[in-house]
Amino acid sequence: MRRKFTAAFLLAFFLLIGAEAVVRVFFARNMAGRFEYGYHPDAGFVEDGDNLKLVRAGGRRFYPQTLKIQPEPGTFRIFVVGDSVPRGPNLEKAYAFQLQETLKTNGFKAEAYNLCVPGYGAHRKHIVLSKALAYHPDLIILHVNASNEYEDEREYKRSQEFAGWHPKNWLMKSLVIRRLYEAKTEKAFWYLLPTEVRLQGSINDADAEIAAGQNETTRARWNERVRQWTATSIRSAQDSHVPILLVAHASCADMKDLARPLNDEGLDALVTSFQGPDIYPFSMKQALTGGDYAAIYADGSHMRAAGHQAMAEALAAYITTNGLIKAKK
Repeated sequence: MRRKFTAAFLLAFFLLIGAEAVVRVFFARNMAGRFEYGYHPDAGFVEDGDNLKLVRAGGRRFYPQTLKIQPEPGTFRIFVVGDSVPRGPNLEKAYAFQLQETLKTNGFKAEAYNLCVPGYGAHRKHIVLSKALAYHPDLIILHVNASNEYEDEREYKRSQEFAGWHPKNWLMKSLVIRRLYEAKTEKAFWYLLPTEVRLQGSINDADAEIAAGQNETTRARWNERVRQWTATSIRSAQDSHVPILLVAHASCADMKDLARPLNDEGLDALVTSFQGPDIYPFSMKQALTGGDYAAIYADGSHMRAAGHQAMAEALAAYITTNGLIKAKK
């Protein structure tokens, strides 16, 4: 009588079960929200006793930071939410940290945390902002940019790919199998394949994004989504009675031409349209115009350390001038 299962099958089965158990027991924190690509509300936020740890998990590549869940009395707490631009070249050079240091130098007891993730569009920024509101900020700074909506759409589709419990999705409920599938999707071993195979199976994501961005209908949809999700973020802050400062992003088309104006792509008008009680529009274009663009910008959009320092100084002046921070050390 033939056996239904061979020894090799049983070995592979039990190895898979063992690997699954190891991943779920020992790597649960790192895998939390792993396949939701930033759409899981809690990914990257880890409570540890009285502390909150910001970690790289679940599609959220936060800079590792630790803060008290309850801020010290008299401390003005700021959370900066955004994409790769405010994230900065590293934690200490980004304008969140530089803002904290500038306020301290000016005699204020302040702390600022960097909750920025590369590639995040307005929807995923809103999810981060909503979670951050639970940790007692005195001010939210939301960096408004319209350049990552392609990534938000793409990652949302990925998050929904195996979300249901149809039998065809059951294998993908295994963290191990899903990770192996992702390794293929993310081309983790792409360089090992022959060139002709790579060419046959290659999909140039950058080209697809450029093509989508050149479509006027698509651009209009993205801009409207930025407006809608920014409005939703504002309502969340208002519901929590937390002031929100909206930074309108500005890019530089020519870093050598100081006379050429920075391009805000209509974002200045967008954030100004929201101005109201506890809603503060801030123009990055206005803050950086007239500076040395070659020293400020690393490329057309991202800033060097000098740019982040200039932004921090302008933000500190704006915050103090508008009376958002009052308590001195």
